[in-house]
Order: sequence, then C-alpha cells, then structure tokens
Amino acid sequence: MDSVAQLFLAGNTVIGPTVRGNKNDRFQINVINQLDDDTMLKSTSIHWHGLLQNDGTNWSDGGAFVNQCPVAPGNSFLYDFTATNQAGTFWYHSHLSTQYCDGLRGAIVIYDPNDPYADLYDVDDASQIGTTPKAETLTFPAPYATLINGLGRFNGGNATELAVITVTKGKRYRMRLINMACDPNYTFSIDQHTMTIIEVDVVSTIRSSKMLIKSRFLLDRGILSSSTLIRILETIGFRANPSIGTQGFAGGINSAILRYAQADATVEPDTPLETATNPLVEADLVPLENPGAPGQPQVGGVDVAINLAVTFVSRTVCCLMAQHLFLPRFPSSSKSSLALNLLTTFLPAGSVYNLPLNSTVELSLPAGAVGGPHPIHLHGHTFDVVRSAGSSTYNYVNPPRRDVVSIGNTGDNVTIRFTTDNAGPWFLHCHIDWHLEAGFASSLLKALNNGLLLSILLINGINYAQSMMLSPRAITELHMQGFF
Repeated sequence: MDSVAQLFLAGNTVIGPTVRGNKNDRFQINVINQLDDDTMLKSTSIHWHGLLQNDGTNWSDGGAFVNQCPVAPGNSFLYDFTATNQAGTFWYHSHLSTQYCDGLRGAIVIYDPNDPYADLYDVDDASQIGTTPKAETLTFPAPYATLINGLGRFNGGNATELAVITVTKGKRYRMRLINMACDPNYTFSIDQHTMTIIEVDVVSTIRSSKMLIKSRFLLDRGILSSSTLIRILETIGFRANPSIGTQGFAGGINSAILRYAQADATVEPDTPLETATNPLVEADLVPLENPGAPGQPQVGGVDVAINLAVTFVSRTVCCLMAQHLFLPRFPSSSKSSLALNLLTTFLPAGSVYNLPLNSTVELSLPAGAVGGPHPIHLHGHTFDVVRSAGSSTYNYVNPPRRDVVSIGNTGDNVTIRFTTDNAGPWFLHCHIDWHLEAGFASSLLKALNNGLLLSILLINGINYAQSMMLSPRAITELHMQGFF
C-alpha cells in the first residue's frame, strides 16, 4: 500500500486488484504497509467483507480495534483464513476510519465448482461500482461523481470516457455488482434488458428479478439488442443513481455503456429512461438453501431479543462512539472475567452486547435516525431479515438472508435473526463510512471457553487488544488490576 494526498492504494491501483479463488480455498494475504504521508492516517487494517471467518479466524476479520491493532507503517500483517463453504462475490476494504473512501478497496470473487446456477449463464463478468467523495466541513460528505469500473463523469464536467462492457448478442452474462461507495445507496438498471438476481450478499437466491445496492448483487442478464446505457440510480444503458449527491443521467453522469460486439464504438447510446416493470422487492428474495429463520415463529421468539435504537447527538456524532483503549497484556483467566465485566459495565449502553454461544438472537432496528436509510452490516454472520424495510409483516418461513440490510425510513422496524455459532467479537455497524466514523457501531461479543469471552486476543504469539470504548473510571480500574 502506498499513499499520495487523499489517496490510498492497494496494488498501486485506485480500485485494488481482484482476489480470486475457489470455494473452501485457504487464503494467505500479506498486507505490507508502506504508507508514509504524515498528513494522512498511516496505520491500516483490511476487512474481508462477507467472509465469515468461521474457522476460528476472528483475528483475521480486520476490524481495527475490535479484531486487531491496525498495521503500523513499515510493518506487515498476514491474514490467513479459509473460505469454508463460501462462494460468490465479496470485497475487501480498509476498516480503519474512512480510509477506504480514499481508495483502499477491491473485489473478491470465489468460484463454486458446483455452481447451482451454472446453466443460467455463458459468461462470468465482474463490474464494480464505486464513488469518489468530495470532502465538506461540519457535516457528512456527499459524492460528486459515480465511478463504474473506475470511470465516470461529474455534473458540469467534460465528457470523459465512460466504462464499457462489451457483450455478444445471444449470450447470457453473469454480472457481479459491488457497491464500494462510502455513502450512497444506488439503484441499478440496464436499459431495455431484464435481469434475474441469483445471489445477494453471497447467498444464492431462488431466481427473482430498480435494485437497491449497498452490498453485493449477482445478476444473470438476458441480452436483447445493441448498445445501451447502464444506469446507477434509476437508470438506462448502465445507470447507477445515488441516493445523495448529483442525481440523474444528464450528460452521461451515473452511467456506463453496455456495447454489443460489432456495434459502432464511436456513438454513445441515448436510450430512453424507462420505468421498471418488475423492480426488486427485498422481501421477495428467498435463499436457495436452508430457508427459514432460527427461533420460534413469533416476535421475540428467540433466546436473546435486542432493540437497537439509533440517534445522532449532533450532525456529526452518533450515539455509539467514545474512545479506543489498547490493553497491552494478555490477561489470566481470572482477569478475563473482570475485563468482560468492565466492558459491559463502563461502556455506554449499546456499545457492547455479550451474547451466549449457540443461541438465537433477534435484533430490532427501528429507523428514523437522520441520514438514512442506514445499511447495517454484521461481521462473521449472515442473518435472516424477518421484517424488511417498507413492510409491517414478519416472515419466518423463507425470509431474505443477508449480511447487510437497509433499515429503511421512519416507521420501519427492520428485524433480523441469526444464531451465535461463530465465537468471538464481531462488529455491527452502519456501512455509510462517515456514520461509522461518527460512532454508528456496536460490538457483539460471542462467548468463548464455556461462556467466558476473552476480550484481549492472543494472535500468533503477539498480544493484540480488542478495542474498548472506556470512561476514565474504567481505565483507572483496569490499571489498578494490573492490565497495563
């Protein structure tokens, strides 16, 4: 990783190199930190978004101050994990402050040799969607341009090159969409084409067909005619319309080109924007394998039920953030219990939840906080969305299964369920990175060693401390007990 002003690079590219592998492969990725600009954050960490780390590799999840100390400049960190029973579209990004907004991100594609949808497509393509934010003061930044595969235009700017995806008429294409943006949600469309969603957040779905993208979608697309637009927002050609910032498609903004082989490459398509006839409804996404939510089919029918209400205490500070503290020693078992008690006693309510192992959990996420809709991401798990945004009904039989969910707008009460079958500390946070930086995060602590969570982790013989957002009183108490 190298840095220039306001830019972090992995592999010396604005969008880092794509990592590829197969289901059940072991990945060993050595991150070497060469950041040296004193005007920027020089430490870093990398999160492997969507990979569950379910073989005891919680330390490799990359959450700075939750799973590891950030990698200091001039040092390296070897991430070592296995994609156990996982295949699909993932991505990686910095999980320290807002570094990934400045470029430290890339795609991961893990192939399944026994892909259940292999008969649906002839070509497997990858398309990445990202934005470049423009910093503003005293409020959360908004993007001024949408980049598709690293190319795009901004309102009032020059007619620069748009990303082009070339296809052959009659072939079926698998398109992998990743929203690597720090903030906007996007709706995505391809003019004059229909699409079938076959994977969402690495979960294969029963085929279903405007899409809200804040995570990862995989589509099988039917090819109908000549060059057209891809739109990102409410789109045509390739169109991607953001929820904030400059919207629309005038002058080719928020767009890319789907071009047929033999089509005139000198002509930019101008297909009309149409209204989606069969827009995506999240509640209609049904997992292909093992559908059904854990627990009893009633509200609160779980071992642990949590209502996680979120508010902003100012325009720039969320209610769930305080200070980070590193504890340099690995505690004895007697001190581990104390550390856990201190975590839950002295931290602000909602910062840490200590959850028993192998239990069912229900999280209610009422909307209404400013800056929404907020996309909530849980590390280390997929979850069943038993109540979706825009709906007042509960589905326990075959709800959508995700690792990111939009909690919607005022009046919504999105509800998710999961099983605590993956021990360790796990981040739960808003994936609008400015909101995470402001404190929109919590840690779910899964029990280890017969119910005792070791809040300080020993990794490869090196002492790493889990981040703790503690009051001065808690710091004093830990010091008196000999932790540091």
